[in-house]
Amino acid sequence: MDYKYIEQLLERYWDCETSVEEERILRDFFAQAEVPAHLAVHKSLFDYQRAEATVGLSDDFDARVLAQVEQTETAVRARRLTLSRRLRPLFRAAAAVAIVSLLGMAAQHSFKRSATSEGWDYSVAGYSDSYSTPQAALDSCIKVLEFVQDGLKTAVVDSAHSSKISGK
Repeated sequence: MDYKYIEQLLERYWDCETSVEEERILRDFFAQAEVPAHLAVHKSLFDYQRAEATVGLSDDFDARVLAQVEQTETAVRARRLTLSRRLRPLFRAAAAVAIVSLLGMAAQHSFKRSATSEGWDYSVAGYSDSYSTPQAALDSCIKVLEFVQDGLKTAVVDSAHSSKISGK
């Protein structure tokens, strides 16, 4: 017997192109006891669909669900909003405005400088030393780096102290 029509229906079924009537034909075909060997691999799928179609809710389902709903009381807990939490959107908006305005001023400054000058001045005559000796410049640089180091140490100690206080 030739099962070309069933094979075509199966191809269209896997491509989701079958109608309800064609799917009913496939279910009826695979409901038979004798199915050809090359189509038997699909029989378990249609058997499963037929078995699951008969599964339904029990008669006391609604009563059990309502009993579960009544048992579980949902308490709505109010969250305490601090001032900083209330103002957080305002802080974010202020930060966004500050960033946009700083970027605008930087762009404006760069456009003004490029319009007024002809480019970079690489002449040696335009530069002068701030210090009379290289040793004085080195000492000044070391002093500035020590200030930065002290500031970083203070920041690390303060952040460690604040994390201990907050319990993180």
